[in-house]
Amino acid sequence: MAFKPATIKKARGALAGQVAEDRLRNKKIEEEITTLKEEQLYREGTVAIKDLIAPSAFRVESNYIQLGDIFLRTIYVITYPRYIAVGWSSPILNLNITMDISMFFYPVNAEIILKQLKKKVGALEAQISSDTEKGAARDPLRETALRDIEQLRDDLTQGVEHFFQFSFYVTLYSKNLEELNKITEDVENIFGSKLIYSKHVLFQAEQGFNSTLPLGIDELTVSFNMNSSPIASSFPFISSELTSDDGVLYGINRHNNSLILFDRFSLQNANMVVFATAGSGKSYAVKLEVLRTLMMGTDIIIIDPEMEYLHLCEAVGGTYVNISLASESKVNPFDLPRPVGQQVSTEDIIRSAVITLKGLIRIMFNTLTSQEDSLMDKALLETFAKKDITANADLTTVEAPIMQDLQEVLEGMQGAENLVLKLSKFTIGTFSGLFNSPTNVNMSNQLVVFSVRDLEDELRPMAIYTLVNYIWNVVRSERKKRIMIIDEAWWLMTNEDSAKFIYALVKRCRKYYLGVTTITQDVNDFLRSQYGQAIVTNSALQLLLRQSPAAIEMVQKTFMLTEGEKYLLLETAVGEGIFFAGLKHAAIKVVASYTEDQLVTTNPQQLLDIEKAKKEYEEQMGGAEPKSET
Repeated sequence: MAFKPATIKKARGALAGQVAEDRLRNKKIEEEITTLKEEQLYREGTVAIKDLIAPSAFRVESNYIQLGDIFLRTIYVITYPRYIAVGWSSPILNLNITMDISMFFYPVNAEIILKQLKKKVGALEAQISSDTEKGAARDPLRETALRDIEQLRDDLTQGVEHFFQFSFYVTLYSKNLEELNKITEDVENIFGSKLIYSKHVLFQAEQGFNSTLPLGIDELTVSFNMNSSPIASSFPFISSELTSDDGVLYGINRHNNSLILFDRFSLQNANMVVFATAGSGKSYAVKLEVLRTLMMGTDIIIIDPEMEYLHLCEAVGGTYVNISLASESKVNPFDLPRPVGQQVSTEDIIRSAVITLKGLIRIMFNTLTSQEDSLMDKALLETFAKKDITANADLTTVEAPIMQDLQEVLEGMQGAENLVLKLSKFTIGTFSGLFNSPTNVNMSNQLVVFSVRDLEDELRPMAIYTLVNYIWNVVRSERKKRIMIIDEAWWLMTNEDSAKFIYALVKRCRKYYLGVTTITQDVNDFLRSQYGQAIVTNSALQLLLRQSPAAIEMVQKTFMLTEGEKYLLLETAVGEGIFFAGLKHAAIKVVASYTEDQLVTTNPQQLLDIEKAKKEYEEQMGGAEPKSET
């Protein structure tokens, strides 16, 4: 057969074009291969993050790995019970130990599972029918299994459930092998208490470690068949969360490193108690809250027994009031509230003031007999009447009496000679500079701090009682968002009248948009008082920092702490503890920025450095002024 020249020419042209395309394609493939080789060579010469964090070497044993001075072991779950509750992994996740947890989910085609379930249903039904024909006793296990499989078949068919193979691995870290063995046993016991059977690796230590690294590689491949519902109950993020949309930062959640943001006024009350030993960071934590709360526009009133809040007060432009016998700042215990927009009778206000003043006088005199109590009650009413403060008076215009007025009334009463003698100590005697003057304190600032450091220990309970009463009167006179902080509140728990007054204040303050923070380091004295226990009960926020061994038993009983939480409070570092908000609580670490730390620190060395830097700055500024004038 002969081809025409034109046909042969056309075929040769097509063949040449095909050869050229093949050569071009081969050339591109060679170029791509060359490029890939070059990229591979480049990558081999670069340093990735995993190269930086990977250990230079590690030792692999049969059931653990040693990384430098750290020992680690992996535990994997084999089987689960018929039912597992939501949050079953919470005891593991919230253990105060270092660990890595990995979960792997492998979806399984529903058709495959339905085919297997159909065979299983047929086998179970045949066994049940055979037992019935033989007259054998019914088998509850088989009947339960049949019901479960039928329910699962329906759910898979309707798309309500899906099927997976689920792997759960935990890698534990420890500083020595003995501790690692103990932690392993504890974790396996926790699993066992929930009827979950687990094992630790044997000749697969390296594979277990790799399976819990953040690489998403499952080298153990130990899985269990599960449908969606039990897998959903394994969701790992179930540790205590105390994060809200509003509020201030209290610290970092040590369980999961989330932020503890909270608005204390969002709870049933805004009260807070802070218990800690000296030097554990309680004042530091409270001052941080004060600084951050001020930025939210809330007024803060503080009773400061050790002049710890002076630096903070000066930094934010607050008012610092020093209360002492020689101080010009005075607070009159006879002051009355001026209720604004409230239907409160003047008679009730006077009666309440008389009861409060009798509590102060009991603290001043240590005790009052029944006869003295009756005389004092009558004398106080006459003292107010002496200044025209009666049931029909206008409290916005009256002038409050002072302690001298009470003494003058008592001098005119028969049988009050002993009371006059005792009271003269506070009017013309040694303590006359404390309670015998009209109030001249300015409370218009957003932050007001009352210092009682320069008062003798004998006078402190009286002064704090008077200040709290004065602040309470101011609060009742105008309703606005406020926080009152009483540092070293155990002073008030030493006397029943002052303890009772603080308890009543804590119970009633919510109605006036006030939150009361009580701080104490003498936990035993505070909690042994029935009113101290009641104050804790009526405080929605509670912060426990490091506790002393002498007080930990009472703290554990009061706050219903677990053994783990108890030992956490005994061994915790400065600024760490447990934060309670309503029904939730979490381990907390109080953190501050550098600027905040300089403002709120109570470390003596830091304070000396700050004072030194301040003096140097003032000297430099003072030396610069003459030069500018010349």
